[in-house]
Amino acid sequence: MWIKVCGLKDPENIREVAALAPQALGFIFSPASPRYAGGLDPQVVRNLPPGTCRVGVFVDAPCEEVFETARRYALDTVQLHGEESPAVCAALREAGLRVIKACGVETREDLSAAAAYREVCDALLFDTKSPLRGGTGQRFDWEILAEYRGTLPFLLAGGLGPGDASRLARVVEHPACLGIDLNSRFETAPGVKDVAALREFMAVVRGKAGGRQTSREEEMKDRIDRTGKTRKNDKKYQDDEQTGKTI
Repeated sequence: MWIKVCGLKDPENIREVAALAPQALGFIFSPASPRYAGGLDPQVVRNLPPGTCRVGVFVDAPCEEVFETARRYALDTVQLHGEESPAVCAALREAGLRVIKACGVETREDLSAAAAYREVCDALLFDTKSPLRGGTGQRFDWEILAEYRGTLPFLLAGGLGPGDASRLARVVEHPACLGIDLNSRFETAPGVKDVAALREFMAVVRGKAGGRQTSREEEMKDRIDRTGKTRKNDKKYQDDEQTGKTI
C-alpha cells in the first residue's frame, strides 16, 4: 500500500518523517494554506531518500508556476486541488510530471466527475468536499467508494487519523485503491507531524497489508522511474553543479 504524508514544511520534521519510509511526501504550494511550504529550502526536498516520491500540491496555479516550482524542488509529481481542467492536467503530464487530481466527495454523484480525468492523470485523490481544499480533518462516507467503477487508481484522503487503521480494510481492498494520504490528524501544529503517531499507524497498516506490493503500486513506481529518467535528460530540470540551483 502506498502511504503519502502530506502538508510538511519543517525541515527537521521532514527528515524524521522521511525516515519512516512512506512512499511519498507532499508539500503544499498554495499560499492560503497554513501548511504552505513556499519558504522551504529546496535542498531539504531534493535530499529526500532515494525512491521517495516528491509531491507538490497546488490549487489553480498557472502551469508556468507549477513548472518553476517543480524545477526548483525537483518534484516528480503534482497534486491538483482546484478546478484544474483535463487540458491543464494533460499539459503538466506531457511536460514529464506525474499528475494526481483531487476530487471532493460528498455523494455518489461526485465520483462521476473523475471520468473526465481518466486519460490525463496518473491517479485520483478522493478527499472530503470542502471549500478549504484539503487538510480539513473531516472524513466523508468511505462506503461511497464502493460505487467507483473506474480503473484509474486512487488515494484515500480526508480525516484519516491514528484510530482509523482497522477501519481501512474495505477501502484498501477496492481494486483501484492505491493507498492513503495522511495529513492534519497526525499533526502537533499545522505542517508539523506527530512522528510517533505516524510510526505506530504505519506499522499497523503495513502489517495488515503483509508487505504485498500491488500491480497498482508497481505501475506507479514504474511511472516515477520513467519520470526521473525523462527529467534527467531535460535541460529544464538539470542542476547547476556549482550552485546547486535549478537552471
